[in-house]
Formats: sequence, structure tokens, C-alpha cells
Amino acid sequence: MADDQYKARMQRKKEHIDNRIEEANIDKGIIVLLTGNGKGKSSSSLGMVCRALGYDMKVGIAKFLKGVQDTGEDAFLAKQPNVQTAFMKTGFTWDTQDKAYDTAMAVETWSKAQSYLEDKSIDLVVLDELTYMISYKYLDEQQILDALNNRPKDQHVVITGRAAADSLIEIADTVSEVKDIKHAFRANIKAQKGVDL
Repeated sequence: MADDQYKARMQRKKEHIDNRIEEANIDKGIIVLLTGNGKGKSSSSLGMVCRALGYDMKVGIAKFLKGVQDTGEDAFLAKQPNVQTAFMKTGFTWDTQDKAYDTAMAVETWSKAQSYLEDKSIDLVVLDELTYMISYKYLDEQQILDALNNRPKDQHVVITGRAAADSLIEIADTVSEVKDIKHAFRANIKAQKGVDL
């Protein structure tokens, strides 16, 4: 492609993007849903946490399922004064194999998450692996939707997890599906510190 053709193409692209930016004039808290079978949903949510902290925003994180797993991000976030965390104390459901206990721990963690969703001082709430709490019926789906709908108007929420319920897809402003193409674990490579943990 000749330089003048490239320049004309980029000019058209710039005009289109500038117009879209100008049209996007609504300012409100959004819900981002990260779902799908691929790796990186929780990591992406933590990237948004870093963005928020860069602007000195306050963050609440509720982690469902992975609560007893030590990770680098947990070690890092524990040192951040603008971050509050709640961890479900069961780890993975296949470890406990006790639905009543898992349900009780989910309800306990949700109680803290719900308090984040009611707190006007918290700018971003991450509900990590929340989708499982609905699909496993550990939490009441309508109660979750009501809390999301009634949160402070400028508060942002990121929800992660596989097989998101249709109701979450409908309520979300942005939905991304992470596709699994290849994973090191299937080649018997263990979880790596700094990448997986």
C-alpha cells in the first residue's frame, strides 16, 4: 500500500474513532463480565484493579472458589491501602466436596461483597468467580441482580467466571468471552509462580 493510500485510510479511521468518542457521552458506573473457558479472566480483572489504584480509587475484591490459594496478586494487594478483600474460605469446591459448607462460605463471602456494592466510597468492585455461585446455586441469583442494580450509580463492577448466567450477560455493559485455545497445564506443566500463582 502506497504512503498516500495508507495516510488516507488512517485519516478515515481517525475521523470514525473521533466521532465515536464524541458520541460516547454517558458517564456512569459499568459492569464488565469476563466469561468463557480460557485463562485470564481473573488476571484481566486485576489489571483493572491496577488501573483504578493508579487513579487513587478505592477497590473491593470478593474472591469466590480460590480463597485459600496463595497467589502473588494477593500478596501484592494486601499491601495496598485502597484495597479491601474478602476470600471464600473453602478453596475449590472439588476440594471440600461438601455442598452445605461451600454454600455457607459463599453466603458469608457474598455478605462482604454486598457491603462493597452498598458502599459509595468504593469505586470498583471485583466479584471473582461469581458465576459459579449462581450455576451451583450457592447464592440467590435475584439477590445478586438486585445488589448490582442498586449499587451506587458511579460504581464499577467486574464479574469473572465460566458459564455466566444469561441474567448477568443481560445486565452487563461489557461482556468478553475468553476462549481456550491452548493451556500449559494440559502439557503437564505445573502452575508457575508469577504467571499462574
